[in-house]
Amino acid sequence: MSYILEAKNISKAYASHQALQDVSIAIPHKSIFGLLGPNGAGKTTLIRIITQIIGRDSGDLTFNGAPLTPAQVQKIGYLPEERGLYKKMKVGEQLLYLAQLKGLSHKEAMAKLKIWFEKFDIKTWWNKNIEDLSKGMQQKVQFVATVLHEPELIILDEPFTGFDPVNASIIKQEILELRDKGTTIIFSTHRMESVEELCDHVALINKSQKILDGTKRDIKTQFKSNIYQIEYQGKPISDVSSIYTLIENNHLEDNHYNALLQLNAHVSPNQLIKELIEQAELHAFQEKIPSMNDIFISLVTGKSLLTVEQESLRAVSFEE
Repeated sequence: MSYILEAKNISKAYASHQALQDVSIAIPHKSIFGLLGPNGAGKTTLIRIITQIIGRDSGDLTFNGAPLTPAQVQKIGYLPEERGLYKKMKVGEQLLYLAQLKGLSHKEAMAKLKIWFEKFDIKTWWNKNIEDLSKGMQQKVQFVATVLHEPELIILDEPFTGFDPVNASIIKQEILELRDKGTTIIFSTHRMESVEELCDHVALINKSQKILDGTKRDIKTQFKSNIYQIEYQGKPISDVSSIYTLIENNHLEDNHYNALLQLNAHVSPNQLIKELIEQAELHAFQEKIPSMNDIFISLVTGKSLLTVEQESLRAVSFEE
């Protein structure tokens, strides 16, 4: 696998605070790479080191196999979590200015801006002042500024902040389209629902260290625990069985239940279904593949994955 960006053994400290400790990640070409972690974990520090806003204490950075230089940073688009638009400037003149800073001519910038203004249906915004736009509208403008020069690598730090669901969906589609056209994207967030939808690879940073790294599929497979979630109608199923261990059984309403079962070793799902339908009317049956949200909570809080999954099931029961 080829990598557009590799960060090797990156460390950074501020006085007595260790922001990053020996962190290494490799970003595959033409992928969406989720850089995950709770607030304060070190994600933004790593991004600022990659974009050369701040320096690292130790470690190496390569871009397309060569040491990362300021000239190569021009090939990176960065949408920071803290937005940086000039509030008194008009939308059009600001985007033209930022595009030319990234190396586009006035003619090139105007041609590309026309495409994006039509795509986002913001043609009437050209002469509006930034300060007169809502937070979500400003976010659209900054997204355009980030991608306008068609960088090889785009870094998005919490890009959906301020968006309503409709505009968040529009931006998600643009992110996927950019990936499909060959752009590589680092997507920094602590919102796991977006990770599930968008990311191919993920790395989790917690308390300045990388604690998880891999493809989303491989990580979910790694954390599988032979647990099945069922919904059924009838009497409560037996909690004594040679086929399964009953972990959780929740009453929903009337004689409806949902439950978590752990399949015993060397037992097939078909055997489990056969035993269950002899006890109750089975309405739903699925293997409980851990979500990225459950894995994230488990690793960050130290709770077992099973405990997290039980809490999720209870929350569903409460909502119903």
